[in-house]
Amino acid sequence: MKYLFPAPPGSPEWGEFGAAKYLISEFSTAKYPISLSPLPPFGGAGGGLGTVGFFDGVHAGHRFLIKQLKELAASEGLPSVVITFRQHPQSVLQAGYKSALLTTPDEKLNLLAALDIDFCYVIDFTKELSQLSARDFISDVLCKQLCVKQLLIGYDHRFGKNRAEGFSDYVKYGRDCGLKVVQASELPGFAGHVGSTLIRQQLTEGRTEEANRLLTYSYSLEGTVIEGDKTGRRIGFPTANLDVNDKNKIIPKEGIYAVWVYTGTAKYQGMAYIGKRPTVVSDGEQRMEVHIFDFSGDLYGKTLRMEFVKFLREDQSFNGLSGLKAQLLIDKENAVKELSQY
Repeated sequence: MKYLFPAPPGSPEWGEFGAAKYLISEFSTAKYPISLSPLPPFGGAGGGLGTVGFFDGVHAGHRFLIKQLKELAASEGLPSVVITFRQHPQSVLQAGYKSALLTTPDEKLNLLAALDIDFCYVIDFTKELSQLSARDFISDVLCKQLCVKQLLIGYDHRFGKNRAEGFSDYVKYGRDCGLKVVQASELPGFAGHVGSTLIRQQLTEGRTEEANRLLTYSYSLEGTVIEGDKTGRRIGFPTANLDVNDKNKIIPKEGIYAVWVYTGTAKYQGMAYIGKRPTVVSDGEQRMEVHIFDFSGDLYGKTLRMEFVKFLREDQSFNGLSGLKAQLLIDKENAVKELSQY
């Protein structure tokens, strides 16, 4: 997959739309190796067949849309193109908006790359861009700047200033600039709408298995191991305290979880805790910790990734550390039972 992303200052070659500058690079890792080129690789008479969206989570609904994109592109003899945004639109449109995303930009690009699309454009969502009408976005951005020849629209997707117009309008605006607009089918087999908002809600309610089903993979968080107060070690449950690397990702509901833990190339079973540790302290600060089963070693300063498999129980206060330890023994047994099914 080739992708386009905002260029760093001083880059010698760039294409430009408004205040945003872009580069084209071959996608090989999430570290963005730069291979400069001033023009879209699918530009010219052929153009590309594209779809537009934020694609947070790259969930089942997104995957069904992209499956249709690839099939249609193959039938038309055009490359498949996903056009997405680096910022969540609400972070630009809504003052004080606090992001709670399912994927980091790197995670999103990796998930899209795994779907074998041909090209991905990552565009800065700016206030100027948000003021474009659907007509101007189709004509000036999709047709003139990105060389899109056909556009596949999600069955319920709207874009343009205030999302004021709909599919029939997009068809007309596309026809005016030589762009064919096609509406995608709805994902079958799911009761109700499959969307990023629903998945976020499920995670904040502890409905982890439902969220993972819609994502098609287990939700994960990555963090750096930091110093804690070593209370867990004193009761036989040493934990790695995590400082989450991307503060824009959603934090699941407070409580205990069965998790898979990844460090380097190794994978372990474990149980994670998210909460304010009411048995130990009363400062109200939320912590994230993970007890890794059958592990010994120094993890301070290292990066861990946790995949959330099942919500086991609510956070609660116990009558001292002995009560906490007794419950943790039960939690571990339940976590092992859940993880053994995978």
